[in-house]
Amino acid sequence: MAWYKLAIQPDGDVWLVTSEDFPELVTFGQTQEEACRNGRDAIEEAIAGRIADGEDIPLPLNDDECNGGRLIELPMMIHLKAAIYMIMRSKGWTRADLQRALGWAHREQIDRLFRLEHQTKLDSIQEAFKALGAPLKIEIPIEAYEAA
Repeated sequence: MAWYKLAIQPDGDVWLVTSEDFPELVTFGQTQEEACRNGRDAIEEAIAGRIADGEDIPLPLNDDECNGGRLIELPMMIHLKAAIYMIMRSKGWTRADLQRALGWAHREQIDRLFRLEHQTKLDSIQEAFKALGAPLKIEIPIEAYEAA
């Protein structure tokens, strides 16, 4: 899971939201719940902006790494797309390199991998991880099956 920490504090009659991981993030909400939702949306926008600008994305936290503040969980598709981008950057690859490794004919197919709002097929996500040498693994604790 992808978790990021938000700082939520009262500011007059609203709740101010910031994030040390994303200094560009500043939003607010009328209630703490609304502030959290707006904070999650702002993190998604910050990640999209960093991908568009070719900038690094901070690594997400584990839920046991929070020392105060509020952890926000990102949707799985956003986490996967951000991870593809981060792995690609760490390898020094461009989108063209990934396109060649995947054998995809059209640049638009690659661009969709990095559009957070696009509902990319899981098969394409899995192919991208494999092409980057980081096969996608999903673990579901056996206890989850036993509880069902």
